[in-house]
Amino acid sequence: MNMNLKLLLPGLLCATMLVGCTGVRQESERAARRDQQAVADVYRPTNQPPTLPHLSTNSGLGDFLRYAMLNQPKVEAAYYDWAASVERITTARSLPDPRLTFEMDISDALMSLMPGLMVEFPGPGKLKPRAAVASAESSAKYFAFETAAFQSAFDVKKAYYQLHFLQEKIRVNQQTLTLNADLERLALAQNAAGKVTLQDVLRAQIEQERLTTEIANLEDSQDPLLAQLKAALGLTAFQPNPPLPGQFESTPLDVTSDRLFATALQRNPRLRAMGAEVRMADAAITLARKGRVPDFNVGLEVDVKASPVIWTPQAGMTLPIWRDKIAAEIAAAQAGKRSAEARLSAEQIGLAVDFAAKLFMFRESSRNLALLQDRLLPKQRQSLEVARAGYVAGQIDFFNLIDAEQTLLRFAVAEVEARTQRELALAELSLVIMGVPPAGAPVLLQQAPSPPDTKK
Repeated sequence: MNMNLKLLLPGLLCATMLVGCTGVRQESERAARRDQQAVADVYRPTNQPPTLPHLSTNSGLGDFLRYAMLNQPKVEAAYYDWAASVERITTARSLPDPRLTFEMDISDALMSLMPGLMVEFPGPGKLKPRAAVASAESSAKYFAFETAAFQSAFDVKKAYYQLHFLQEKIRVNQQTLTLNADLERLALAQNAAGKVTLQDVLRAQIEQERLTTEIANLEDSQDPLLAQLKAALGLTAFQPNPPLPGQFESTPLDVTSDRLFATALQRNPRLRAMGAEVRMADAAITLARKGRVPDFNVGLEVDVKASPVIWTPQAGMTLPIWRDKIAAEIAAAQAGKRSAEARLSAEQIGLAVDFAAKLFMFRESSRNLALLQDRLLPKQRQSLEVARAGYVAGQIDFFNLIDAEQTLLRFAVAEVEARTQRELALAELSLVIMGVPPAGAPVLLQQAPSPPDTKK
């Protein structure tokens, strides 16, 4: 029996050594881990949330964008989905775990005692396409994370611009209210001189009541916009409201570039995610074709009860005889690739539509802004002064005077709305459509590859 124990020791030693084995990393796995580590150093150092920017009224818009990208739970969920997919590359390219076996023959007494070790080997060429599928999936998950980060930045910008221009609307209405109070005093003076009836004074007071209510409604509408900004920053309902930036910042983007749409095709993270899905489907076809290749297993059992010791080598292989199953797997993988290619083409078409729509919105709002600032507003201010003088001289009635004032208000509000639409179009073009990362974004700052040629 002592001899048998001595024979068991080498086997147990081999098993213990196997516990510490590691597989061979492929280049795609190494690249994915480098990328994940580069992002983690900024986004989740030591797997913990980083120090967030301190937000105050003096903070720039960039601080608010970084705060959102680092703190928004949707971005965090996408990040850990990507991190999990990077780990799945290792799982996909690894060999199956070896199996320790143990067999005994017992009659009236223990007749044989056979410990053993079995190792399975996938057929030649199977591990590489498995790793390729997992790597392409990881790439798609990264671009989903990038999309979430850009979307969180856009949500902050959208609420930021709407809040800023809401304040502008309130300011315009308050200025008009002050102007209307002047018109009321003018109507009172004219009425005291017996030149007009009390109806003019009442009209001025009615307009003041309307403007006062409009200002109250605008001030009240700040709460839902502030809630949107708070949500975009990833703050819960129980956390204090964020401060509002004291200075307005526009989105820098050269919309005159001829290569603007080509850049969008290269950088858009949704397109790049779908390009990764096409590569994943391509690798899945290769893997499905490997279904014709058998898998192998080898092993060794030792009967330590026998004298002399009996060594029993074992070997086996799978028999891929179900050709219809293999053909179905290949056909399913090919259909999956065609589906991924179609989704990529549809997204490219959709991107072109979105790009054209936002570019039109930018051009339209820019033209309207120039019209209002350069021509309509100056002329309408002049028209109001002429109307005021005409009313004092008794040449026009109060209705025309108040109409001139209301027209000036409409133009001033339209100017604010045109600036709002212009900034929102710029923000969406830059972040959502073109995927241009803002300063400090926790994304990979690398040259975007061209979308894969899906017509090959």
